[in-house]
Amino acid sequence: MTDQNNLKPGTRLHSAVCDTAVIVVRSPAQPATICCGGAPMLLQGEEADTALTLEADDEGTIIGKRYEDASSGLEVLCTKGGAGALAVNGDRLPQKQAKALPASD
Repeated sequence: MTDQNNLKPGTRLHSAVCDTAVIVVRSPAQPATICCGGAPMLLQGEEADTALTLEADDEGTIIGKRYEDASSGLEVLCTKGGAGALAVNGDRLPQKQAKALPASD
């Protein structure tokens, strides 16, 4: 099983049950477990257990979008989209909203 206690910027993870892949942009303040499709994500190069199945979600993940957890400070960038939804410590990881640009009157 993946040891996700040392998530730091640049760490690459991939889903064990779908095509989703992410890269950590901002580390969490405390240890966190990132899941996708109901299964813990794996470090790059780790092989998935073939017995795991996808817990499908309507949204899934979208390539190029950032997902963040405000309470832990974790932020990831989706580098490959997939059918599974991201979660951290059992709570869904929402898509980060774009900052509003200042008015230029």
